[in-house]
Amino acid sequence: MNTQSKSESYAAAGVDIVAGYKSVELMKKHIATTMTPGVFSDVGGFGGLFAPDLTGMKQPILVSGTDGVGTKLKLAFLMDKHDTVGIDCVAMCVNDVICCGAKPLFFLDYIACGKNYPEKIADIVKGVCDGCVQSGAALIGGETAEMPGFYPVDEYDLAGYCTGIVDREKIIDNKTMKEGDVIIALPSSGVHSNGFSLVRKVFDVENADIKSPVEALGGKSIGETLLTPTRIYVKPVLALLEKVHVRGISHITGGGFYENIPRSVPDGLCAEIDRASVKVLPIFDLIAEKGGISERDMFNTFNMGVGMSIVVPADEQDEALEILRRNGEDAYVIGKIVKAEEKIRIC
Repeated sequence: MNTQSKSESYAAAGVDIVAGYKSVELMKKHIATTMTPGVFSDVGGFGGLFAPDLTGMKQPILVSGTDGVGTKLKLAFLMDKHDTVGIDCVAMCVNDVICCGAKPLFFLDYIACGKNYPEKIADIVKGVCDGCVQSGAALIGGETAEMPGFYPVDEYDLAGYCTGIVDREKIIDNKTMKEGDVIIALPSSGVHSNGFSLVRKVFDVENADIKSPVEALGGKSIGETLLTPTRIYVKPVLALLEKVHVRGISHITGGGFYENIPRSVPDGLCAEIDRASVKVLPIFDLIAEKGGISERDMFNTFNMGVGMSIVVPADEQDEALEILRRNGEDAYVIGKIVKAEEKIRIC
């Protein structure tokens, strides 16, 4: 740890440089768990270096994604639990990158806070590192910015950035999608990291009891259920891509089914979703009931229990399901591709 750099004047203004150094020391053991063979730099440099393995690639294409956790962080503040939101941050980026068929290589995070509490920052970064391990990405850099007067002392924001790689001829787009293809669902773990402005309003989380057990949620509290980290689908999807001709992938985030699934469907085709087949999680039933929200709005805001949808040829459906289940996903079919002008139809 740097013992020479200390500014009394900066500390008087609310920025503790020494606390920043302590945060870095505390997070180093977590960052070490994410190291992969391509990492070419150590913690503390001005830039993260990475040497990708291009063996067997004809035309490597880099794929990048960036996102944050959004107002789900408000739940972390209320529950005083900070070691899982980092998983959400990674998930929101790597799950987007894998939709192109790209393998995540490395990740960078950005934490802005009102006051640097080293143990809290280390908890946040632990979550980021857990997400990186789940996705096979290395955490090669980041930034913690202490911003007194801009953020309340007990609050922070968290965002991240991921770069992945895919051979050009293996990019997943919708050019080969055909009528009759099947749509497979990968279950979500809950609300994931989208729609929390509405969720917070529905449950009035700042004033309500969100820590007591709720029978409808299997005995978990509302706060615990809502903080469940976003599932990371990278490794199961990479395993699938090795064996099956995947024709489209959608990460179901903000905007739900109606916004995200059409992004992977070409003009002239439609994703026809069998509503009865969708395994809606209890938290969504509770949100709809408590908030008086229509089913149409629920499917246009939340993932409803489906974190990712994958389109494959009908004759490869069984193999796809077997591979996904073998890799820890309780995958199931929720629909098919049909000819129509609209991009999605839930019936």
